Amino acid sequence: MLRKNRLFTPGPTPILPAAQTAMASFAMHHRTAEFRDLFSRVLADLREFIGTKNDVLVLSSSGTGAMEGSVSNLTSPGDKVLVLSAGKFGERWRDLAQAFGCAVEMVTAPYGETFSLDEVRRKLTPGVRAVFVQATESSTGARHDVEGIARLVRAMGDDTLLIVDAITGLGTTHFDVDGWGIDVIIGGSQKALMIPPGLAYCAISERAWKRMETTSSPRYYFDFRKERKAAAKGEAAFTPATSLFAALAAALDFVRDMGNDDIAAGREALVNNAELAAEMTRAGAQALGMKLFAASSPAAALTAIQSPPGIDSGAMVKEFRESFAAVVANGQGEMRGKLFRIAHLGYYDYLDTIGILAALEHVLASVTGKAVEYGAAVRAAQEVYARQMSLRTSVSV
Repeated sequence: MLRKNRLFTPGPTPILPAAQTAMASFAMHHRTAEFRDLFSRVLADLREFIGTKNDVLVLSSSGTGAMEGSVSNLTSPGDKVLVLSAGKFGERWRDLAQAFGCAVEMVTAPYGETFSLDEVRRKLTPGVRAVFVQATESSTGARHDVEGIARLVRAMGDDTLLIVDAITGLGTTHFDVDGWGIDVIIGGSQKALMIPPGLAYCAISERAWKRMETTSSPRYYFDFRKERKAAAKGEAAFTPATSLFAALAAALDFVRDMGNDDIAAGREALVNNAELAAEMTRAGAQALGMKLFAASSPAAALTAIQSPPGIDSGAMVKEFRESFAAVVANGQGEMRGKLFRIAHLGYYDYLDTIGILAALEHVLASVTGKAVEYGAAVRAAQEVYARQMSLRTSVSV
């Protein structure tokens, strides 16, 4: 049977067709008035997408570039920082902070779980210069309580900054960036914004800009002040990924259309779409008797599902690919072989969700050699969808 390659990974995600067209037809030099207009429009639209009045930067890098820049611009060697870690990407914050000579304190939780706010409060002592956390730990499918963490950080005053890796959180989670007092929030192009990898973006508070005037960690390419100065003129400090900017403009136009000419409303619709697809996927997996990995605090960006007992999750991933050309993600680090991850962020819809769950039924039967009730996962997902549509109809009446 014909097979179409489909991505169900939490990055890269499926590319918006309009973004593909924009990239293919783009031929503009980055030091021209036309590109400056595009660049400035993208920054303004990103501000609406993030939901902030703070300055926004776009860097030609993966999201990790903005993570590194957050550490190098906002800390000095020897600074005491607090890293909240419950997976591979929390560990990346730890490694970055250590690489720049910070004195790292940790609050940890087991993979698949989230932190106790009481433990965060205990570790958040005077002298902590910055707190680093994920919004969604995409290695495990867990969502962290950014609002609760922000409340604790802001109670410490302006001397403590909060930096949030929302690379898979933006477009899948509701944030009040300015209201909660997030100092840096980071996104990536290959996630909910539906374009290829290569751009990182972040919104930066005035508290954080002020901190940069006194920090002494080395920086060059990821010098945020240099980028802010260039952005004010509609330019990047260095050669930008021009075709990706064209794609990003198209993606933000798509989000605007989702919100009937309102990017903020489109962002809400995009988040709600991810939430619904995630709820459908969780219900479908459980209907097959499968266990969710981050059941107590599940994210909308992706769903992590435990592999059946005695089965390496790599076999599940391989069967998805070989039978259906569907690419799902294995576990990372110590969870490799123990779980697989199905994403819902960005350009995914109802039919994508139903399709991957129907494939899951066949994959489970093939890999385990046991009978599967075909239609069970699909039916459970359809019931979630019907219930949500009924609720939305009743609210709108």
